[in-house]
Order: sequence, then structure tokens, then C-alpha cells
Amino acid sequence: MTASGSGSNPHAPDGANPAAATAHAAGPPAPGPERQADWSALRRLLPYLWQYRWRVAAALAFMVAAKLATVSVPLLLRELVDTLAPPGGPNRLGLPEAGVALVVLPLGLLLAYGALRFCTALFTELRELVFAKATEGATRAIALQVFGHLHELSLRFHLQRQTGGLTRDIERGVRGVQSLISYLLYSIVPTILEVTLVLLLLGLKFDLWFVWITLAALVLYVFFTVRVTQWRMELRRHMNEAESLSQSRAIDSLLNYETVKYFGNEAYEAQRYDQALEGLRHARLRTQSTLSLLNAGQQLIIAVALVAMLWRATEGLLAGRMTLGDLVMINAFMIQLYIPLNFLGVLYREIRQGLIDLERLFELLDSQREIADRPDAVELRLARAPEIRFEDVHFGYEPEREILRGLSFTIPAGQTVAVVGPSGAGKSTLARLLFRFYEVGQPGRAAADGTPAAGGRISLDGQDLRSFTQASLRRAIGIVPQDTVLFNDSIEYNIRYGRPDAGPEAARQAAQAAHIHDFITALPQGYQTRVGERGLKLSGGEKQRVAIARTLLKDPPILIFDEATSALDSANERAIQAELRSVARNKTTLVIAHRLSTVVDAHQILVLDQGRIVERGRHAELLAAGGRYAQMWALQHNGAGASNPADPHPPPHEPGDEHGHQMA
Repeated sequence: MTASGSGSNPHAPDGANPAAATAHAAGPPAPGPERQADWSALRRLLPYLWQYRWRVAAALAFMVAAKLATVSVPLLLRELVDTLAPPGGPNRLGLPEAGVALVVLPLGLLLAYGALRFCTALFTELRELVFAKATEGATRAIALQVFGHLHELSLRFHLQRQTGGLTRDIERGVRGVQSLISYLLYSIVPTILEVTLVLLLLGLKFDLWFVWITLAALVLYVFFTVRVTQWRMELRRHMNEAESLSQSRAIDSLLNYETVKYFGNEAYEAQRYDQALEGLRHARLRTQSTLSLLNAGQQLIIAVALVAMLWRATEGLLAGRMTLGDLVMINAFMIQLYIPLNFLGVLYREIRQGLIDLERLFELLDSQREIADRPDAVELRLARAPEIRFEDVHFGYEPEREILRGLSFTIPAGQTVAVVGPSGAGKSTLARLLFRFYEVGQPGRAAADGTPAAGGRISLDGQDLRSFTQASLRRAIGIVPQDTVLFNDSIEYNIRYGRPDAGPEAARQAAQAAHIHDFITALPQGYQTRVGERGLKLSGGEKQRVAIARTLLKDPPILIFDEATSALDSANERAIQAELRSVARNKTTLVIAHRLSTVVDAHQILVLDQGRIVERGRHAELLAAGGRYAQMWALQHNGAGASNPADPHPPPHEPGDEHGHQMA
């Protein structure tokens, strides 16, 4: 896959702005639907956890047990303190201090205190251990679903996306799933349970002032945290957008390393990246300053509440209504509540951020597939090479720009048809329509009655392409593209990608047919040599031969050669052309070419110009006609060896012709 940030793509819709599209998609929702979107995201997350419902129930049981043990610790501490300070006053037994402790302090209380401390940690760890499988399973399921859905989206979506921003959205979304599951079940629910238990104990054992002080502190704390965090979330969104922008610019620049070097634009790329980093720095500084404000406000609320509680407890102690153990217990309760409450602000921020990230992930899942299988689509099963027919095909990437204008032609079963013409005539679009990367017609174009405008049809053996499943259709087609992009893996992996279940020997046979076996075996690591990002460690001709080997290994009944030898030198091209002609025998083949010498043996040649067929026939017939094809032939060969225009055999290639695109 290639990024679309720098460098134009002739097949991208006009006026497409990937950065704007990404920013718009990641922009903040309106305040009204925001909470509704949060609940929607949580509802959509629940089915992924439902399959682990027994683990969820067990984890909740361990969580309740851990909180009961936690709340019991201050109660036991109260008993210990009161036992150490008996009503009779100081030591009246005349025993040493250690002896008094052993006599007065029941050993059972100490053991119980230690046991409760241990149980708190034990139940907490058991909860996490039991629920870990549910968390990781749900995360894996969502990530896999998003990954699969992205592969199902149309080529139009991937031409408009930015790789860096998209991968960041997926990464943050998956991390958001883990955060939501972890924080909601590990922190929010236990904290609510602990607060409820503490309020009940305070209300039952002491006067209601303790309950009101605690409730007031909680309400004020939550209100302050929510309001400030909601304000901060807007800043956080801007920071995420700035982070995605900087990431996209860095990845895009590195992917286009050679282009940057060709034009000496290292300083320009650094300046663009620095602009993105400066925006990110400013956004992070604002986020950090508001975080400091939030933390300071939270600490103030907690401190005031703690002072009020201890003042009330001290007053009760002096009045004789409470014991020293009660004072210690209340202080312990407040300290225990203080820790999760202090963390509650962080939890709320992380949960809100997780919801935003999860929402973005579900937005990717909700992205509509432009090309979808019909409900009654059937598997394409071919016993032989089929006939392909284009019938009055109209197509445009945008409503305002028509690429193909009523195109009609037939590729008979087992024959080769070549399409030639100037750049932008719509040649490569034919391959994309055959693969159903796009549907015939134009997006947004509708007839007068509002129904979609007819765009013709493409058929295989008389059946519309749309009646077959996309997967089975693409299994039946092999392509050698002009711009070959390889996976950052070994050469053998890239060749076997044409048929992953093929063995190493089959890959070597395909490499021999593509005349790249000798080159590979001469490498230090042979077939295990890694090709680098997008295959950049290989030359253009080497990449193209790997692509040819990959397609030969796939061995489909339909072949598409889109400038399949444009990056090869003349000697290799002649050898591979002979191999391709042999492979294409008895297969239905579409050849897209600029260099006319590569299509002289085609059963039929179509000359395409501005989306229309202006000439058609065999090589000798078109030369004899003296039309556009003959003019193109003469221009490409400058009269060298072409004194007899009816000669079907091409003259020798001129030096430099190995890169193709010699047409004026």
C-alpha cells in the first residue's frame, strides 16, 4: 500500500484532499450527540464481551470479595487501636511494655489484619487473571474485524486515506478498547462499590454528618472533574489531530524517500514536519496546563473534605461519643477513598478518551463498502478461459469527469486483446473495473427519476460481473501492474503471495519463467533476501519480474498485463515477452501498453483516446490503415527499421527505450 500524501495518483478522484478528509473524520462531534455516541460505543462493545460472560461474572465476584476485604481493614484497625488503649488507663500490671502488648493485644486480630491485607491483593490479582482472557479476546476480535473491513473497503477509500493517520486511529482504538474494559471493571465499578460500603458504615455507626460531608465532597469532586475534563477533551482532540498529522507527514516523507532526494527537498520536508511538530507541541502544552489545573482542584476538594471529617471525629472523641479507634478508622476510610478518588479524574479522562478512540474505530467499521456482493451473488467457477465483454461501459471517478464513454469490445475466450493510447485515456481503468475495484457508472450521477444512471455492464461468458462474489472473481484474475509494490519480506514470500499454499519449488519454477532465478540465487541470502519497504531494495525491473513470477505462480484463467515489462531492459523484455505469450496461450488476456512493440502479436488491438475506441484491428491491419496507431508506431520508432510500416515485426529497441513511455 502506498500513502497518498505526496505524489499524485492519476486514478484518485479530482479534488480529493486526504488530510482534510482525515481531519474531518476525526473532528469533534456536536455536543448534543456526543453522549449518545458514547453510549452507542459502549453498547457495541458489549457483544464482544458477552461470549466471555462467565469470566466477567467470576471477575465481578472476585472484585466484590476484594472490596469487602478492603473495607474490613479499617474496621479491624479500629479494634486493634481500641484494644491497645483499654478503658483502665496505662499499664497497671507492672509488666514490661512488650509483655503488656502480648497480654492485651489478641493474636487473632493481628492474624486477621494480615489475612485481610493479603486477601485484598489476592482477590484483585485473581480478578485480573480471570478477566485477562476476556480483555485480550475482545481486543483481538475488534482489531481483526477492523482489519478485515478495511480490506473490504473500496479503492477510492484507500486512495484518499493517509496511512499514518489511519494506523494511529486503529492503534488508539484498540488501546481504547483495553482501557475501557480495564478501567470500567477494574476501577470505576470497584470504586462505586467501595464508596457505597463506606457510606453505609459511616451512617450506621456514626451520625449522618460524616455521610453528608463525604457525599458533598464526592458530588463536588465528580462535578468539577467532569466539567473540566469535558473542556479538556476538545483540547485532547486537537492534540490527537496534530499527532496524526505529524505522524502522517513523517511516514509519507519516509515512504517517498527517493522522491525527496531526487528534488533535494530534505529541508522542505523537515520544515513541513517541524510545522506539524510545533502544532503538536502547542497542543500538548495546553493539555498539560489544564491537567495541572484539574489535579490542583481535585486535591483541594479532597483536602477540605478530609479536614472536615477529622474535625468532626475529633469533636466526637473529645465529647466521649467516639473512641480513638473510631478516629483512626475514619482517617483510614478517607485515605482509602482518597486513592481511588484521586485516580478517578485520570480514569474519567482515560475513559472519555477511550470512548472517542473507540468511536473513531467504529466509524471505520461503519464506513460503507462502495462495492458489495449482491445477496444472490454466486461463486465464479471457470472450467476454461472465459469470454469477457464490455457493453456500452460508462465510468467516471467523479460525476463531473467521465473517463470511459460508452466503451464496447469483446475479449474472446483464450485470446489476447491489447489496449493502447495516450496517458489518461482510461486504459488502467479497464483493469480496475474487471477487478471490481469500482462499479461501472459514475458516483452521484442519477437519472431524471432519481435512479442510478446506467453505466453499461461487463460480463464473463454472458453473466454480469456483479452476479459473482468479489473474492471468487479476483481469484480468477491475475495481474502484473505497472507500479509493482512488494511486501517488506523475503523474495520467496512475495513470489508465493500469488499462491500462498504453493511450495518453495513452485516459487523457484515461477522465478525461472520470469527470468529472475539467476539473480536471486546470486544474492547472499538467496530467496530469503528481504526486499525492504515497498520493495525499494530492488530495482524497478527486478520488482517487475517478481510481480511476473507471482502472477505466473497464481496461474489464473484471466490475465492482465498493465505495462508488465515497462521497467525491463530490452534483452530481458524479449525473453519475458516470449514467456508471457506462452503463458497467455489459451487464457483470456488483456494487455495494457504504451510501447506498441509489445502488443504486435495480440489477436486484436484497441486504440483508446479520451475514453473511446478510435481504432481496432490487428497490428498489420492498423498499420495499413494509416490512422492513429500508425502515427503512434512511427513516433515511437522514429523511422528506425520502420521503413516498411506493414512489417509486423518490431525493429530493435533504441537505447533508453527499456523504461517505456517513449510516446510523444
